Amino acid sequence: MEEKTQAEYVVIKAKDNGVQVIGLTRGQDTKFHHTEKLDRGEVLIAQFTDHTSAIKIRGKATVLTKYGTVDTDV
Repeated sequence: MEEKTQAEYVVIKAKDNGVQVIGLTRGQDTKFHHTEKLDRGEVLIAQFTDHTSAIKIRGKATVLTKYGTVDTDV
């Protein structure tokens, strides 16, 4: 079964080593379903899908969305 996409992308660029990007599931109970670790300068392009409702970021990173750019305070 092919997963539908919502066409919402975010770009995450790590400012330090060890930035964690965690995908969270949809549904009645929110759970972790995927984790990536980025080193300084690495970029991850992530997409919201029928399975992914949220993305949590731990560490220093810049996040670019269609709504603007956000820098983490950590």
